[in-house]
Amino acid sequence: MENKYQDFYELPKAWQGFLQACQSCKECELFQTRNQVVVFRGNLEANLMLIGEGPGAEEDRLGKPFVGRSGKLLDSLLTAQEFTENDYHICNIVKCRPPGNRAPTPDEANACKKLLAAQFSLVKPKIIVLIGATAYKYFTNTNSPISQVRGQWIKKGDYHIMPTFHPAYLLRNPKKRIDMWQDFVMVREKMEDLDLIREKSKPFQMDEWA
Repeated sequence: MENKYQDFYELPKAWQGFLQACQSCKECELFQTRNQVVVFRGNLEANLMLIGEGPGAEEDRLGKPFVGRSGKLLDSLLTAQEFTENDYHICNIVKCRPPGNRAPTPDEANACKKLLAAQFSLVKPKIIVLIGATAYKYFTNTNSPISQVRGQWIKKGDYHIMPTFHPAYLLRNPKKRIDMWQDFVMVREKMEDLDLIREKSKPFQMDEWA
């Protein structure tokens, strides 16, 4: 297996097996057109899991999620909120790029659901942020417009789930940046309230979000 992860053989055995399962997956037709299987970036045991839609062209090239224009915008938001890469784990509903950057089909999302569930059980997050309408749809099995559900906490068992916009949407609609900013303010505050992260060192300032 091609090793896209630093120190692969120093990872826990469960993670090695999981990554190998991802690399060899042929459960849907997306394996035929992928260049890379895009599994995660960030902390293996983060309290915060961010789940997006699926890899784009740049993610498919580099083998990591959210590294294109949308990823840079998301990273700048996380940095402005004083999150470090140790605080979060980023992944997607599907691990292979849908051709043309289209949304995953229900069959593709269902085929990848087993791997996402395994990843969830390995990371064991407490807070889940669903980035965009597709992530919300397939994670919750509901079709409510993201504009109606973003910014509202969903409690499921011991988990706190926050739907929000996808940064690609903000690139087209920059006036919505304030909404996503406010959603992540709530995420940060929830994590502080649950003692999952240190208190922020200074007040939230949206103008720090480049």
